[in-house]
Order: sequence, then C-alpha cells, then structure tokens
Amino acid sequence: MHRECLPCTAEEVRARRWKHVDIVLVTGDAYVDHPSFGTSVIGRVLEKAGFRVAVLSQPRWNSSRDFERFGKPGLFFGISSGNMDSMINRYTALKKTRNDDAYSENGTPFRRPDRAAIVYAQRAREAFRDVPIVLGGIEASLRRFAHYDYWSDRVRRSILLDAKADLLVYGMGESQVAAIAARLAAGEDVHTLRDIRGTLFAPRKQDRFDLQNALHLPSLEEVTRDPDAYNRATRMVYEHANPFSAKTLVQYHGNRPVVQLPPPPPLTEEEMDRIYDLPYTRKPHPSYRGPIPAFEMIKNSVTLMRGCFGGCSFCSIALHQGSFVQQRSEVSVLREVERIASDPDFDGTITDLGGPTANMYGMRGRDFKRCADCKRLSCLFPRACDNLNTDHGCLIDLMRKVKRLKGVNHLFIASGIRMDLANLSERYIREIAFHHTSGHLKVAPEHISPEVLNLMRKPGPRTFETFQRLFSRFSREAGKQQYLVPYLIASHPGTNLERAAELALYLKRHGYRPRQIQDFLPSPMSIATAMYHTGRDPFSGKDVAVPRREHEKKLYRALLHYFKGENRDLIYRSLRRAGMEDLARLLIGPS
Repeated sequence: MHRECLPCTAEEVRARRWKHVDIVLVTGDAYVDHPSFGTSVIGRVLEKAGFRVAVLSQPRWNSSRDFERFGKPGLFFGISSGNMDSMINRYTALKKTRNDDAYSENGTPFRRPDRAAIVYAQRAREAFRDVPIVLGGIEASLRRFAHYDYWSDRVRRSILLDAKADLLVYGMGESQVAAIAARLAAGEDVHTLRDIRGTLFAPRKQDRFDLQNALHLPSLEEVTRDPDAYNRATRMVYEHANPFSAKTLVQYHGNRPVVQLPPPPPLTEEEMDRIYDLPYTRKPHPSYRGPIPAFEMIKNSVTLMRGCFGGCSFCSIALHQGSFVQQRSEVSVLREVERIASDPDFDGTITDLGGPTANMYGMRGRDFKRCADCKRLSCLFPRACDNLNTDHGCLIDLMRKVKRLKGVNHLFIASGIRMDLANLSERYIREIAFHHTSGHLKVAPEHISPEVLNLMRKPGPRTFETFQRLFSRFSREAGKQQYLVPYLIASHPGTNLERAAELALYLKRHGYRPRQIQDFLPSPMSIATAMYHTGRDPFSGKDVAVPRREHEKKLYRALLHYFKGENRDLIYRSLRRAGMEDLARLLIGPS
C-alpha cells in the first residue's frame, strides 16, 4: 500500500485537489511521520476522522507569512512546540544554550523560538484573527496552570492566557482533538466547547459556566507570593490526576478563571491499536536531505504502551500521559514489527520495545475499584501496592514472538527498566541478559543516598545492587561480558556535599565511571521542581536542601566524574575546605 506524509507545502495541498485545509498543525520539530512524534499521531488521527490536515513544521516566527501558507484553516490551528518543552530543548541545566537540536534536520539548533507555543499562537492569530487556536503537546500540558519557570526564575501564569489560545489540550490528546474537530465541523463555536475532558479554557464574562462544584486552587497571586500556597496547588493538581476520581480544577489569574476539566479515561487496548495501526510512513518528510537525530535514534523502535505508575518526583510523564498503563495488543505490535522488517533498509535490529518504562506492559491493578478511588502518586513507592499485578509473563512472551519474526535478528531494550519491578521477576532479568542486551544495559538508579532517593520517590540503593547482582549472574550464564550503564542525576533537591561525595565514593568502590549524568533541570509542574522553587517537599512540608549556585552544580557533577583529571583540583579544594580531606584522598588520591 502506498503511503505518503501529510502535506507540508501549498503545492502538496494542491496536488491532493483540496480547496481548503481544515486544520493546520504547527510544530517546532522537523516533521517525521512516525508514531513517536506527537504531531504525526494527532495528524493521522484527524485524517482518519475525515479531516484535511496540513503540517506547518518549524515555521519562521518573525512574521505571520508562514502561517498563511495553506490559506485560512476551516476549523483551527493546532499548536505545539514539539516533542520537548522549547526551553528544555534549547537550554542546559546551567542555562547555557545547547549547540544542537535532535529534532531538527542535521541537528541544527535555533529552528524554534523560546516559548515556542506562545510565539506560534501569536503569529497564527496575526495571520487569521478569527480562526480558533488550540494548544497541545508537552509544553502546553505542563504549563497549563501557574508554574515555576526555571529560566526566568519566577512563577509564570498559565500558558493558555499567555498564548491567548481558545482551548488547551493536556495529555496525549487524541480523543480531545478529535472531539474538538468534530464539534467545530458541526458548527459549534469554540467558546461553547466546555465539556471535553482533558481540556482547559478561560471562560469569558459573558459565558455561563458553573464554577460552584469545582475545586479552587490557590490563585496566581497567592502561589507567586507564598511558597506554601505554591506547594498546596501542586498537591491538588497531582491528587486530581486520576481520571476516575478527579474534580474540575479552577485557578484564578486576577479576575480570570482558568478551568481544567478532569482527564479523559485511559485509552482501551482497541483504541491504542487503532492509533498505532494508522498509515505512518515511519520516515521524515521527503523534503529533508540531512538526518534528523531523534528519528535516527527511534526509527526502528516500537511503542508498546504509554503512562507510568512509578511516580518519580522529577518526572512529569504521569501528569502528561497518565499513571494508568495504556497498552497495545500483541497482534498490533507484531504487525508493526513485520512492517518495519519488510523495509529494504531495515538492518535486522529492533532497537527498542517499550515506552516510558520497558517493563510495565500488562501491569494494572487486580481490583479496578481500588485503583479508581486511589490518590496514591506511585504504585511502587514507598513499596509496591498489594493490588498491583507485577507479572512479567506476557511481556516476556511478546519479546520472544518479536524476536522470532522473519527478518528480525536482534531485539534490544532501550527504554528504562524499572528495577524494583524487574527484581520481582528473575525470569525477566534472565531474558534481558540472555537475549536483549547489546553489551551495555542502561539503568537508572539516579542516586545512592537514601535521603535523596526518598525525595525522588525512588526505591533505596539495595534495588540497584540486587538488579546488578542478578544481571551479572545471568550474563555469566549466557557466556557474555555485559555491563550496566547507570544513569544518574546530579544536584537533585536533597543533595548536599556529603551526599554527592557519598555517591562518588560508591561509584569508585564499584568500578563505575559513569557517562550518563544529568544535572537536575527543574521542568514545569514536577514535584521536584516545587521542591527546588520553595525549598520544601510539597507533601511532607519538610525543608529540602536545594543546590542553586552554579559552583555547587559544577562541583556535584565533577564528583561523579571523579576519574577525570580536570576535576581533581576542584574536588580536592572543595572537600578539604569542608573538612573532608580523607574522602578526597579516597576519591582522587593525594593532592
């Protein structure tokens, strides 16, 4: 079957003999027609529903000219900054400009503006003043209420108001966007769409929207001046993320209410199959000549599921994708792998089979009623819920079936393995060690200090040690030399010099010279970002040590790279000044 990308140029629209376009999807990424790219998924869902969709990829933003490319959209502009928040995409944790962009052709940076969703919305409004604007994607989703913005070091108001958009879709968005398009096509006004779950809007004075039964968050003004109010708002947002028990939330910005309707229910297996079975070309738009690094990394990967019930405090996946795992059927997954394997350019290796985590496929609560009423932020912390089914059997069976398909020589797992879950299934760890590791397996202990791990909402250090022991044992049984590559976070809230040095000494004693180190970056609306901003845990209310100064961050990162010669002087001077000279000698030898 011939497959082609959605149109990206006026010429491609004319080639389809369309008199007009219904929806223009604007994205800060290069356009890749692959189900790992949100714009492609939304575009295909709308196309399947019968709408004429065009993609405006990485438009010039210094004028509205690119936004006029397809003429006036019949229904709306759908605006996203891309697969990443535009500020995280452009700046490091030390607020330095990144020198590349994995979502652009040839990795070229600066193809999108800062706060891209706001800028794109402004240009779209300039182009066609009366066309509805619908925000979506990760940047909109995680900036939907008043939020601490790391780059300006202040609380910013809801992106819905800053962008002057008509609606904001939070979460993955397929069901919301399809409903918006259908109702606008039926003649409804965008300002009457006040009952679509998974959306936010700001009612106008003339709108008749009942706020009496809604739950009121502390206002923009309150969260700006009072850290306790900011943390209270954070708690309320997370406690009302369960779609089966969440209430409508309202946050006033001055005299303007921002209203969030509850999340939509998780997608069923059949709905997930329909989304991932759509006719993606799985390739970049043919106009690109150079490689797009993000695509090169995932082009032969397959998504099994979305959502995560881990509840790590530094991660916003659950707030965006939900904490209920939504998965595809085995049949749908195998069908996609067969399509990949039939491509003449396929090299025989499926590079990943997973999602936000590698090993939550098939896992859910045994008693659904308990899950529907639950307000726990994590099914795994501080310990696994007794209602959680943690059987890895169906995932193991699926991996084996994929590996047996014609043309598949290797199947590797690149999604992060949740080690506390894996430790409950030695059979799963054995399967990974024997068949699905390319020599190095990335895992994410994040830290080793119990105090820091507790603030991360991660299990204690024994979890990593247990997994390491089992993986090493099964690798030896397989006759392979294989190694774990630990992913670590430096300068997470709760880190001080003693705890950073404790982690460095642990790494040295166990022979690790880590490359996968990420400086903590306060992403919008995460629990850890609330800790960073307020200096307190929003749930316990306890004070939290927060590394803020650039010198601290550089030191804590240098400690984890204790083996690099250029870090010796900084480590030695800093530890000696703190009265920890003996530790300095253990780490780097005599000065």
